[in-house]
Parts: sequence; C-alpha cells; structure tokens
Amino acid sequence: MVLLVGAGLLGKSFYRLMHVNMGLQPQNLAAVRVSGSATRYSTDAAKVNFEHQVIEKLQGLRGVSSVALSSDLPVGDGDGLSTIAFKEKPSLGDHNEVNDREVSTAYFAALQAQMLRGRGFAESDDAGRPRVAIINETLAKRYFPNENPLGQHIGSDVAKNPIEIIGVVDDIREGPLETSTLPAMYLPSNQNPDKTFYAIVRTSQAPQSLLPQIDAAIHQVDAGIATYNGMTMSDHIHDSQSAYFHRSSAWLVGSFAAMALLLGVVGLYGVIAYSVSQRTREIGVRMALGAHRDSIHRMVLREAGRLAITGIAIGLVFSVGAGSLMRGLLFGVRSWDASVLCTVVGVLATAALLASYLPARRAASVNPMDALRAE
Repeated sequence: MVLLVGAGLLGKSFYRLMHVNMGLQPQNLAAVRVSGSATRYSTDAAKVNFEHQVIEKLQGLRGVSSVALSSDLPVGDGDGLSTIAFKEKPSLGDHNEVNDREVSTAYFAALQAQMLRGRGFAESDDAGRPRVAIINETLAKRYFPNENPLGQHIGSDVAKNPIEIIGVVDDIREGPLETSTLPAMYLPSNQNPDKTFYAIVRTSQAPQSLLPQIDAAIHQVDAGIATYNGMTMSDHIHDSQSAYFHRSSAWLVGSFAAMALLLGVVGLYGVIAYSVSQRTREIGVRMALGAHRDSIHRMVLREAGRLAITGIAIGLVFSVGAGSLMRGLLFGVRSWDASVLCTVVGVLATAALLASYLPARRAASVNPMDALRAE
C-alpha cells in the first residue's frame, strides 16, 4: 500500500510537471547551439551580420516556417540572472533579479508565445536606436501593479543607459519546470549581439530529421563555426534536470511497488490456500450438513477480505505519513491525494480478490466424503 501510493503520487507529480503551462508550443521545434570564432566575430557589427546570415540560411530550408536566435533555451537551469533598477521607481532599490535573455526578432513567433501588450521587436531595433526591452507578465505584475509598464525604463545602469519597455509577453518557463516563474527581460539581439547563441527553428516536418540539415546550413555560413547540442525542444524539456529527477523517482518507486504487489498477491494466495488445506475436514463437514458451495466460496473470500481490509487500512495510515515525508518530491499533488489513494485501494482490493479466487473455488469444489476420509 505504501509503495503503491508513493509510486502513484510520484507518477501523477511527473504528469503534472510535464503538462505545466510553459508559455510556448514545443512541438515541431528544433534547436542547436552555435558558436563563432572570437577573432572573426570580434565587433558588434560582425556579430550582427553573423546572426543574420545564420537566420537567412535556416529560413531557406524546406519546411521551416520561422527561425529565431536566443542566448539560452527555455526550460533551462535558471541561469542568466541579472540585477535591474527602475528609472521611474527608485525606491525599489538595486537588487531586483530577473532572467535576462537576448533574442532575435522572431523569437516569440517561433515559440508561439502570446504577446499581451505593446509590440514585438523589429529589425529596426538596432544599435542606432534607443535601447528597448520586452518583459514577461510576472515582471509586469510584480513591479508595475495596477499601472501600464509600456514606456517605463529599466536597466542594470538605468541612470546612464535606460531601456524602454515596449511590450509584455505571456510568461515563458525560462527556468526549471518545478520552480515558479521569475521576472524576465528580453533584449533584441540586434542591440546585444553575441557570437554564441541558440538557433531555434520551427518546422512543419519532424524536427529530429531536420537537425542534420540545420547543421549543414549553418556551416555554409562559415566552415569554422562550432555547432553542438542539437535537439528537439520536446527532448530538451523531457531531458531537463527537473523532468529527469521526477521521472526517475516515479520509475524507481514504481518498480518496487510492482514487485511488492506481486509478492503480496502470491503471499495472500499462499496464506488462503494453506488455510483451505488445513480446514478441508471442516469444509467437508459443513457441506455434509447441507452447506451450499456458494456459502463455502463466500466464507473463504471473507477470510481473504479481512486480511486485505486490515492490510489496506494499516497501509492507508502509513501511506499518508509517507506522502507527507515526500512532500518535497511532489509537484502539483497533495501528499494525501484522494484519487491516488482510491485507485491504489481499488488495485489492492482487486488483486486480493484474484489471489483468493482459486483457493475459494478449490474449497467450494471439495467432495464431502473425500474430505472426511482424508482424516
């Protein structure tokens, strides 16, 4: 009972984790890490040109609908934090941490993230224009409650280099799936270029099959470019640290629970079968005195039922206690989840019924004369 409930809680927790709202559509997305030469791409102008060439090559691939660049992938390890200040809110201090991402113009379109207010980045948002940023909804709610954040200015050095907020996007899970969404600030890659970034491609075909073509297209820009960590976005999410931890925990406890269930069924069968063999004469006398086979059948099942109910009742108490102890391993599930407890009770009751069916049937088929002669 305890192992099955633990496996059920962990399994449901993993299911909830993988179905949490990520703010993006991971299907049909492929990504690869790109790194150019530090000497060849040493200036901002060279980096911007490098990024545009990569985007242009990838857009020419068959089945590609959009291409974006980003300094990091969503559902990461939570790195990329920076401290920002607010020009219009000096009282908030200088230690406000946000996720900092440099992204290309088509980033939100490629992820199919929803723009809530304002506008997205344009190609004209380059080094020659005032600096701009898009913030997520969490940042807007935390630092601009009951007011419009558009037109406000933020930045690490907001006094000398203010960044104007031009849009608010729906929350994207930039950090681990199991953690709450942090405030996030997105900066245009045209104003913050880099020689190392992720190329993200949305395609109408299987994204896994497109990875070799993505790699080849990028090397057409420059044979000396390093490409690595090619993956689909779905694989990236399923192989993330939080998903791996919850999946491994569910499989580990589930394996022990399956073995315990098997041993429990075999053990209950053995106990009831032994009890029937010890009571063969009693059963024969009962039947000789007029007891029906159905009543013998029910008698044996009742004995098995008492054992099962006692075990389930005791196990229920310990299961709730074990669930409370493993609360830190759960996501979106209460330690006493009613659906898990009811399912496990149903599984164990069914297993107990099946385990006691054969001994009960054997007892009901006893010949009274043979049973009496056996003594």
